[in-house]
Amino acid sequence: MGTPDFAVPALRALTKTEVTLLAVVTQPDRPKGRGRKVAPPPVKEVALEQGLQVLQPESASNPEFIEEIRKMSPDLLVVVAFGQILKKALLEVPSWGAVNIHASLLPKYRGAAPIQWAILNGESKTGLTAMMMDEGMDTGPVIRQMEIAIEPYETGGHLHDRLSSLAGPFLIDVLHSLTRGDYSLEVQDDSLATYAPKITRDMAKIEWNRSAGEISCKIRAFDPWPGAFSFVNGKQVKLFGITGVEEGLVEAEPGMVLGFDSSGVRVQARDGVVTIGEMQLPGKKRMRVAEIVKGFSLRPGDKFQA
Repeated sequence: MGTPDFAVPALRALTKTEVTLLAVVTQPDRPKGRGRKVAPPPVKEVALEQGLQVLQPESASNPEFIEEIRKMSPDLLVVVAFGQILKKALLEVPSWGAVNIHASLLPKYRGAAPIQWAILNGESKTGLTAMMMDEGMDTGPVIRQMEIAIEPYETGGHLHDRLSSLAGPFLIDVLHSLTRGDYSLEVQDDSLATYAPKITRDMAKIEWNRSAGEISCKIRAFDPWPGAFSFVNGKQVKLFGITGVEEGLVEAEPGMVLGFDSSGVRVQARDGVVTIGEMQLPGKKRMRVAEIVKGFSLRPGDKFQA
């Protein structure tokens, strides 16, 4: 069970094993992109490419869907970024239960957007957790975890791709442990739990009276989507590609453009300076700052506004 690009490497990894895949369950086709054309989820595309049966229930809690799964007599449900909370009636169908691969070191960052929130909060590490599912939101007992460092200036998109590529072999290792019985379950400590709610566009507005570190984290977390944004010279501009953070340097008011160098535009924060390497003007593609300023008036002394 999975839906977005993140889940694709895990599905591909399963197809290369001796596991019998009875069906692939994914979300229904949805409108996508600027044209809002109905498009299949990435997991569906790969499943059909592999000749697998695809099920797309509007709700995984639908009794008819649960009965359809029951008739298949599965040993195990494997869930990677499916996008719905699964109810007890479904989780009890497979004889071994349901395994979920979650993109954080649980109990930290339970919820829909663990990758972005880890960067947004300035974490130095994150990882993958395999857990046996219960009815809660990412609350089940932990089977295994894999920890990785978050790289300096790493974006949400880059970290997403790294964790996604690791999820396939991680899942296969977990399944081997389950079949051999050489694992133990660790109950999560709910007192240590933090949450990662869904990201919305309005969260991406830059407040220049924040620290340079906080602004850097926001620009990185929301790259590529939804794109951190600000306003300058009457235009809304999306900001990407942090190339430098100078803590403690105060030369002007927050939001002031201090100048340019080969790596981007230097902008004053509350108590430091951030260097931004890429920008995107309305209706235009994302470009390096050095290219943008050839056709867009942006000079030292101009001020970004919240």
